[in-house]
Amino acid sequence: MSVDWSFVRLKDYCTKIGSGSTPRGGANVYLDSGNVCLIRSQNIYNDGFSENGLVFISDSDAEKLNNVEIELNDVLINITGDSVARVCLAPKDKLPARVNQHVAIIRTVKNELDPKFVRYFLTDRNTQNHLLTLAGTGATRNALTKGMLEEFLVPKPDILIQKKISKILSDLDEKIHLNNQINQTLESIAQTIFKSWYIDFDPVRAKIAAKLEGADPEIAAMCVISGKSEAELKKMPEDDFAELQATAVLFPDELVESELGEVPRGWEVTRFNKIILQYIDNRGKTPPTQIDGIPLLEVKHLPEGSLNPDLNTEKRVSLETFNNWFRAHLQEDDLIISTVGTIGRLCIIPADKKLTIAQNILGLRFEKDEVNPLFMYYQMDSCKFRNDVNARLVITVQASIKRKDLETIDLLKPDINIQNVFAEKIKPFVLSQQSDESLKLIDIRDTLLPKLLSGEVSVEDIKQQQD
Repeated sequence: MSVDWSFVRLKDYCTKIGSGSTPRGGANVYLDSGNVCLIRSQNIYNDGFSENGLVFISDSDAEKLNNVEIELNDVLINITGDSVARVCLAPKDKLPARVNQHVAIIRTVKNELDPKFVRYFLTDRNTQNHLLTLAGTGATRNALTKGMLEEFLVPKPDILIQKKISKILSDLDEKIHLNNQINQTLESIAQTIFKSWYIDFDPVRAKIAAKLEGADPEIAAMCVISGKSEAELKKMPEDDFAELQATAVLFPDELVESELGEVPRGWEVTRFNKIILQYIDNRGKTPPTQIDGIPLLEVKHLPEGSLNPDLNTEKRVSLETFNNWFRAHLQEDDLIISTVGTIGRLCIIPADKKLTIAQNILGLRFEKDEVNPLFMYYQMDSCKFRNDVNARLVITVQASIKRKDLETIDLLKPDINIQNVFAEKIKPFVLSQQSDESLKLIDIRDTLLPKLLSGEVSVEDIKQQQD
């Protein structure tokens, strides 16, 4: 830490540190929409606020919780459970809002402690490890008490320095956010194509309808696949037309009954265990971890609706542990799925990345001659597969899915050629999500964060580099 920077207790520079409350009636009074949000632990992530599972409460219930009303630029931190220590800023577009008892509000004196600076400090990997250590000192579940937060020490450089540091890091976050928005749009397109081809069977149904009408089935399928009219098809470049035609040919022109209902003729229905080449896990145990090294992926590092795992993990393993402790290692195109707690989160392993997984995640490797991993990712991300998983959950202390139950799920297995065509079609979307630009920005931010917060790199150094 820079010699000019002092450490101060949060309580000395905050007007509020405290957790929220759940309205009387609990989940029974939650609303799908309304004027006032109730922010819970599942909404708070180190990389920002998540709307997944966001609920609302009535104006009358909100009035009873006025003492835990969120204000703009409040720092929100999870204080109990598996998500303990996750931090974000209160989202401007979700106010007015309240927090429940699993979330604490940290409201700084703005001209002394910049809330963005505090948020970045609390998300730093070293700070996260310190918070997690504190949270694990209790007798039962992980928890950060009000007293722990009040006494927690944070650096306090000059307020202008704080704001400059926050600006540098938030500018990087804005670029990352923009990239994520683009990726979400591309992901939505990929999901739409998958649904059209493999759930609604639109090209097959178009062929069937064309046959009944005495029209050309291939042209009908080509129109559905491309979203173009016949007249537009005729104006396509010859090579593009031929490629589209080759795709249309792969779709059958008949539906037949199966265990999954109507499916295209020739498409196989098979059990999950028939297409698995290898499972990858870590023996149901936690490996020895450290601050630096190879990322250890936990369930929270499998973002909803993203192909890519979050590599900014608090826990890591040494190369020795990586080589000697694990029975098998993840490879490019392996799928990973969460099996305990938050069930069914999926990611696909990118190229040239050494990664390990915690005990609540299962790695899946498929026989690539029969199953394209990208095709399988989208099939496992479908509503049908998720419903099949939910029907097999074991509910004890927390929900889980056992491997033997996962293996009993029926899956659709089209010809590998049409799986590969789908994978090639969406490959640009996948490459965009796995682009060096996105990963580079994240790496720059995560490298700069501790150095700026410690004073090892000054804001003046950054400014000179930018100039």
